[in-house]
Amino acid sequence: MQKLRDETAELNRTNRYLGARNAKLAEMLKSSRDKLANLYQQIEAMAEPPSTYGIFLERSDDGQSAEIVTSGRRLRVPMSPMVCQADLRPGIRVRLGQNHQLIEAAGFLETGELGTLVELLGRERAIVADSTGEQRVVALAGRLIEAGTRTPRAGDSVLFDRRSGWAFEVIPKADVARLSLEEVPDVTYADIGGLDEQIEQIHDAVELPFAHPELYRAYDLRPPKGVLLYGPPGCGKTLIAKAVANSLARRAGEDTQSYFLNVKGPELLNKYVGETERQIRVIFERARELAGAGRPVIIFFDEMESLFRTRGSGRSSDVETTVVPQLLAELDGVEGLSNVIVIGATNREELIDPALLRPGRLDVKIRVERPGPEQARDIFARYLGGTVPMAAPAGELIDAAVEALFTPRPYVELEYSDGSTRELCYHDFVSGAMIANIVDRAKKLAIKDLIAAGGALDDAASAGVSAHHLQLAVAAEEHESEDLPNTSNPDEWSRITGEKGRRVVEVRTLG
Repeated sequence: MQKLRDETAELNRTNRYLGARNAKLAEMLKSSRDKLANLYQQIEAMAEPPSTYGIFLERSDDGQSAEIVTSGRRLRVPMSPMVCQADLRPGIRVRLGQNHQLIEAAGFLETGELGTLVELLGRERAIVADSTGEQRVVALAGRLIEAGTRTPRAGDSVLFDRRSGWAFEVIPKADVARLSLEEVPDVTYADIGGLDEQIEQIHDAVELPFAHPELYRAYDLRPPKGVLLYGPPGCGKTLIAKAVANSLARRAGEDTQSYFLNVKGPELLNKYVGETERQIRVIFERARELAGAGRPVIIFFDEMESLFRTRGSGRSSDVETTVVPQLLAELDGVEGLSNVIVIGATNREELIDPALLRPGRLDVKIRVERPGPEQARDIFARYLGGTVPMAAPAGELIDAAVEALFTPRPYVELEYSDGSTRELCYHDFVSGAMIANIVDRAKKLAIKDLIAAGGALDDAASAGVSAHHLQLAVAAEEHESEDLPNTSNPDEWSRITGEKGRRVVEVRTLG
């Protein structure tokens, strides 16, 4: 009996072992069958014809088909029920099956041709110019017209497809955004020294109309359209323009809005015909948009002579024959537009086309002169103050610097056509930028002396800018004199001296 029980137990164990092996073999067979089926599917997929792509336009009325553009043809194709309807937005790329059935939404195009948006036609269409200037009407894709997105505006660079006639995306491009600085500068009138008379003139020309518009209306007086700041380089023309924008922003009560368009003249030039004119149009269109909210807008053209030279002068390949008329048209167009004023800055005013300088365009001309001793003191006070370590009172240092700067040191002797002569000294070429550089040199000398002495900033005996540092800085600045004109060109000296009615016939360099 015991033997029979042992044999039964052995048979049960064998049965369980064989059952487990049978289950493993069945699982392996199922896995192999699934893999084989997957391979069959892959082979069938490889045998299918290639998919084509198109641009989705809209769903048909029955909801079961769609309008698409593919290979330049407009088609109505059936839609697979597996396609998510929410993914189908106008302008999106779609994948088509063998029988042109819409089977998948593949997202918007990420590459293509760049164009410039010229004008919006309602909400869903726009005029776009390609790189050759050819214009075409395109439809705006879904993500350009959806709620919550910025509406495209004239001058934007857009990605578009020529064959389908759709624009898909606004591409940030360094175009007008690179050429203009749409922010309020942090320069105030208090930062500008030695130009009180010029500041008062531009205040009367620019800020007075904005501060008291009711008086201008009562006296039937129109604000000036433009102001020209001209004079030697480095004397504060650009600073004045920035201070005007800052002052107008404070008067408006908001200092974060973008309404100062600082256009750099040389960067506006473009080798393609009509491109410079287009950018000028875009700048004024942007100004009109900003001014439409009732806020003052400053368009500042720095280095104005680089763009708007006298027509027919033969310079710059005569590009001024079309660029100057474009600006004239824009200035005349500002007549019916409030809150926009143009400010130009140049140190070569004789090169600017006279049509720009007549009353009604750049009405006010303000000359920014080189600083004299009193103006130089004012400028030195702007840089030698605050927390700058000084070895003596600021007034003593400024007096020492001004005395060293304006001590007569003849540089050249000019002989005029009438036989008279004139000696020019280094102080005849003083500018605000030169004074700022002199102060920087003095500060550097003070730092080097402090390091050499092994002192510390809290050691009053060894720290701080001294009169000796300023005198050395003045001597070093005059010794370099690298920004002075070529002494071999008498005509250049006639322009620099400001005596345009007298012709220089000979220039002699003094020892």
